[in-house]
Amino acid sequence: MSEVDLQEQVKKNTTRMNKLQKRLRREVGTAIADYNMIEDGDLVMCCLSGGKDSYAMLDILINLQQRAPISFNIVAVNLDQKQPGFPEHILPAYLDTLGIAYHILEKDTYSIVKDKIPEGKTTCSLCSRLRRGTLYGFAQRIGATKIALGHHRDDIIETLFLNMFYGGKMKAMPPKLLSDDGANMVIRPLAYSREKDIAEYAALKQFPIIPCNLCGSQENLKRGAIKDMLNLWDKQHPGRIETIFTAMQNTAPSQGVDRENFDFLSLKRDENAPLKGDVAESDLPAFDFLDISNNGHIDLDAAQRIDIVTTFKP
Repeated sequence: MSEVDLQEQVKKNTTRMNKLQKRLRREVGTAIADYNMIEDGDLVMCCLSGGKDSYAMLDILINLQQRAPISFNIVAVNLDQKQPGFPEHILPAYLDTLGIAYHILEKDTYSIVKDKIPEGKTTCSLCSRLRRGTLYGFAQRIGATKIALGHHRDDIIETLFLNMFYGGKMKAMPPKLLSDDGANMVIRPLAYSREKDIAEYAALKQFPIIPCNLCGSQENLKRGAIKDMLNLWDKQHPGRIETIFTAMQNTAPSQGVDRENFDFLSLKRDENAPLKGDVAESDLPAFDFLDISNNGHIDLDAAQRIDIVTTFKP
């Protein structure tokens, strides 16, 4: 590649990177506002794994911090779980270039997981629980008011289908979560952002990515299958993923079957409701019959009730 071609490629990459940064900044800012993730005076503990998602999250939050109408502080935290071959120097070297406060913690959860999980089985679940417990405790120790994790929109949708297909639950990852003991507030600033945008942005920014499979764990085959399914849908039906996420934000408990979220037992018919009786279908005004919830607010004429011509009682 000639020097001219190289300069042109650098220019294109810079333009694309700035465009992606603007998009991610807008999405993160919107998510923060929608769920009141960050408030004035917060100390936000950004959990860094060394993967593309957490790097991008930290980068965008620092960018937003400089523009936000509120004042909040950021501290980056990485937990070295003593996995074989973990490059301990990478994250400190990168964080030093940012000039922000950070902590590198060490806890040998790797040995615990290897002792508890049979060889060849997925260790991610236990590993993440141990990591979460350590990070929760450290957040309280330093007075962090928010714990920021790098889960994105794809993670949230994948988790929904994982729980549906394998757990029998309509449950995903909330953008904002209070821990069970009420002591920690978890936020997911990338909740509105797509993984493909984050991956491209991370590549253009040349973040020093640390592999996530240093532990030798097998890939979560169930999550992988869900990811493949969603990627196929995205190719075959553009816009479907966006529609799924929109649906997750617009649930209607009264139109479902979950008795815990809606009191079906107490439903009573209103005997004083207007327009008693049936209305002849032939006299209905034209409307969208797929509009099940009657969002069109069709005003039915009570005068068009069906007249009873003959009654037979055996």
